[in-house]
Amino acid sequence: MTVLPRLLVLTDRSQLPLGRSLLATMAACAEAGLTHVVLRELDEPLEHRAKLAELLAGLGLNVIAAHTPLPAAVGVQLPASASCNTSFVELLALSERPDSRCNSVLHLGRSCHSATEVATAAEQGFDYAMLSPYAVTESKPGYGPPLGPGTFGDLPLPTYALGGITSDNAADPVAGGAYGVAVMGAVMRADEPGQVVRDLLAALAAGVTR
Repeated sequence: MTVLPRLLVLTDRSQLPLGRSLLATMAACAEAGLTHVVLRELDEPLEHRAKLAELLAGLGLNVIAAHTPLPAAVGVQLPASASCNTSFVELLALSERPDSRCNSVLHLGRSCHSATEVATAAEQGFDYAMLSPYAVTESKPGYGPPLGPGTFGDLPLPTYALGGITSDNAADPVAGGAYGVAVMGAVMRADEPGQVVRDLLAALAAGVTR
């Protein structure tokens, strides 16, 4: 299992500038230093998502599949309502760990909206969590009150701040205790997504060394 990165980018092709493909966007991100992408595109048929995961992996990216495991993926990101259970492990065809954690090969993450949900995810054996919304977000306007950096201290799992993250504020949740940040709109909508990734990575590096 690869080491968790400080930056995750989530895909959403509906936010791409007119005329740009998702693959072109992610190729620019990979060239800029992105290592992991969370493949959403949940409206696509499973076989299309599986092929897209293969293509993204071919760019050198580690793919984490949203909601459903995919053959080319190195992880799965489950929604807030999901729990880690035996049937899901069987679906991933993974062997049991001696310590009874959920998975022995893949990164297994859960979307959360409170510190309590992160604690529950830790108890259920998830490897990491995304906690949102960190700030006001254009991708999901009006989606809950912003959590701010104070929510991320002393969490029992490596936790990513998600929602309203830009290079201007990416260091703040890390300074407050977040493991890293997860970004969708700021990258998907960018005219130069590779530069956005470079700026985010630089901001995170500065935040980690504070």
